[in-house]
Amino acid sequence: MKKKILFASNTAWSLFNFRRNLMQHLAQKYEIVCLAPKDDFTEKLPYQFIDLKMNNQSTNPFQDITLFFRLLLLFKNLKPDLILSYTIKLNIYGSLCAHILKIPIIITVAGLGTTFRKKGMLAFIIRKLYQVALPFADYIFFQNKDDQKLISNLLKLNNKKTGLVAGSGVNTDWFVPQSMNSDEKFRFLFLGRLLKEKGIVEYVEAAQKILSQEKNVEFQVLGFADVENPTAISQQEIEEWEKEKIIHYLGSTDDVRIFIAKADCIVLPSYYGEGIPRSLLEAASMEKPIITTDNVGCREVVIDGKNGLICRQKNVQDLQEKMKIMMNFTARKRHKMGKFSRKKMQKEFDEKNVIAEIEQVLEFQLKNNNDHKILTERK
Repeated sequence: MKKKILFASNTAWSLFNFRRNLMQHLAQKYEIVCLAPKDDFTEKLPYQFIDLKMNNQSTNPFQDITLFFRLLLLFKNLKPDLILSYTIKLNIYGSLCAHILKIPIIITVAGLGTTFRKKGMLAFIIRKLYQVALPFADYIFFQNKDDQKLISNLLKLNNKKTGLVAGSGVNTDWFVPQSMNSDEKFRFLFLGRLLKEKGIVEYVEAAQKILSQEKNVEFQVLGFADVENPTAISQQEIEEWEKEKIIHYLGSTDDVRIFIAKADCIVLPSYYGEGIPRSLLEAASMEKPIITTDNVGCREVVIDGKNGLICRQKNVQDLQEKMKIMMNFTARKRHKMGKFSRKKMQKEFDEKNVIAEIEQVLEFQLKNNNDHKILTERK
């Protein structure tokens, strides 16, 4: 009988977009079960799916206590051999529940968001919950060195319990360079969730300034409107930007390749607590130069002047200047940057390497747990 691996996340969307290839690989040897709130992507996951009732944005302690007991009951009934957990609440409450039930759990800290580093009661509570719960995880993957250092110091973690992976990786065989028919218009593409912390407002303001001076340029936006997030951009704001002819909104898509291919430069002026933005990895793998910020998770992808340009966070003027510099580069210069991007992706961020690292830790944890069970039974 195949061992059962439970994937737990706060959206089916994130499981489909970020864990799909890992699940597909592991499904060759293990039974895969998905646990997340139902959404439009639930039907796209070809595995047993358990609908998890939870409010991602709630700070109500009673709702969180309910979530804890709900997870405890689900884990007990599902009896997984191992849990792979993602996102803050599931990492916290999942680690506690798995510890109580003696189920090995591997969590991934895919960025700390913006709240963690802020001051205030909510940030304090989250840090305290991390301190209480995360040491119970059997293994913790981080996606950048900044988060690994911060959490390891805060929790005084054993180095043997943590590891670093290159984000969720990028499929360099899928995201390949595509030659497109070029025209005279220079296209910037903002690629990411439409959250204020992703720098979408700064992007639009910089675009407006450039458009007052340059006419032969287009500013596109492609991304998922995360309406449940309190910092999400509203549909009304998007419509107003389009009405003012500042941006061209492309909506959201399951396949971003055609849009990346048509762009001359990808822009993500993020000040969000990133893990490593998948959008930057995909763009780089397709040989596109990038403009992003000197922000945690973003600076891992771009070497300033080599495969893109780094701008200051929340600085419209600096972003505008970097965009104009990119526009003034020769096509040959941008092509050279793109070549450097792809080589960096193949060397450091290939999804196959990320999957191999996760699988190695997973198999170690399964073996250790099985050995522990055998010893316990003998006693």
